[in-house]
Amino acid sequence: MIMHRNDQALAIRALRSAAPYIRMYKGKTFVVKAGGGVFADATAARALMEQIAILHYFGVRVVLVHGGGPQLTELSAQLGIEARMIEGRRVTDQKAIELTAMVLNGLINTRVLAMCRSLNIAAIGVSGVSAGLVRAHRRAPVALPSGEKVDYGLVGDIDAIDATVLTKLLDSGVMPVISPLSADDGGTLLNINADTVAAAIGAALHAEKLILCTGAPGILGDVNDPRSLISYTDLAGLKKLRDAGQIADGMLPKARAIEDAIRGGVQRVHVVSYQSHEGILAEVFTNEGTGTLIVADIKALSPAEQQSIP
Repeated sequence: MIMHRNDQALAIRALRSAAPYIRMYKGKTFVVKAGGGVFADATAARALMEQIAILHYFGVRVVLVHGGGPQLTELSAQLGIEARMIEGRRVTDQKAIELTAMVLNGLINTRVLAMCRSLNIAAIGVSGVSAGLVRAHRRAPVALPSGEKVDYGLVGDIDAIDATVLTKLLDSGVMPVISPLSADDGGTLLNINADTVAAAIGAALHAEKLILCTGAPGILGDVNDPRSLISYTDLAGLKKLRDAGQIADGMLPKARAIEDAIRGGVQRVHVVSYQSHEGILAEVFTNEGTGTLIVADIKALSPAEQQSIP
């Protein structure tokens, strides 16, 4: 490919603009969570991993947590097993947990590692079971607002994160690729929402950023209008949206994960679209961003940041 002088000038200006952010984030930890939807689209998956590779090359310590919901639903349908979702969370019986292990620890994790190899990223696949990374217990039946009591089955709630294995990998220049599957102290496999795992890991690692990659452009003021993107908000604003019913279904676990991450010490959470091939880089290396930035309190944003966001 031959680059014209105008293209060269644009590239140089872009690098100069990004330089302060590169200096700021070099050596810092980012936890990136990618839903299974992105890995169902080869082009989107490649674009996502190329962005993660650039962060890695710039010296950011990246931890990648992946889901696999669409692939699990598809395989369940092929085998005649009905997938049941309640408030964005999957009900998991014994057959479902076996399929979950196959999809998350096998298909998705290995596929991501293969892309890492093609991009020259040193990466190792682990799960919540590995070295006691995610300690969890089986969730007790819960009462929904409707009064219905639901047993989610082999679904786990997190007790603690032991990030020792992740720190060792990161210190060695290796990127952990994490499946959210975990187990209780008795060795029973438990399915845990990937957003929840990513938030807990972000807090345990004192991550600079948690980046949630989703099919939506970010958090919307109106769930029926993709143009109603909210550029930035805080925990109070997030609660208002949920109370107004603008956060529902699959966004509910994300909202809870965002709150847990920020209260756990993660400074900034970003919700970006994996359908944008520059979404993560634009969110990290520009003031304007592309998705939604969430902080504990909007007052923590500098005036320049607030003015640069429409």
